[in-house]
Amino acid sequence: MRAEKNYLIKEVETHLKKSDYVILANFSKVTVSDVAELRASLAAENAEFHVVKNSSLRVAAKALGLPEFESSTLAGPTAILVGGKNPAGVAKILKKFFDTKQRLEVKVGVLEKKIFSAKELAVMADLPPFNVMRSQFLSLLTSNAASFVRVLDAKVNKEQPAA
Repeated sequence: MRAEKNYLIKEVETHLKKSDYVILANFSKVTVSDVAELRASLAAENAEFHVVKNSSLRVAAKALGLPEFESSTLAGPTAILVGGKNPAGVAKILKKFFDTKQRLEVKVGVLEKKIFSAKELAVMADLPPFNVMRSQFLSLLTSNAASFVRVLDAKVNKEQPAA
């Protein structure tokens, strides 16, 4: 392999190693100012937007043990979004960007070595943040426990004769 090609593949591998997810997007209709705006938004999640060659992405993904992408997925210009610890937060930013600009098209995403479609990533983007889900879950647990204690207390009070 040529040295330039090796360099490009190593560069893509470096990007892919930054997180346990990668989102592929078609950026053909996106302007330079839109990309700058998107990169600024992604910085809040410590995520990055990189334009890559499809052949380099295919080789780098295979070398890292990622699932193989369909040939239709790697058709046309491809950008990858990687980095940070919150793939749902990145999906939210992409969805918001798409809703306002109508230019960036999400192809697929890979999370923990499983491929997710653009629709599945949109569903992920609609989920509340992890901290909110955790507090909702804990609220559910404590409210049920409190209700159970009140029922037991009422039963005890009903069975005891008034003094």
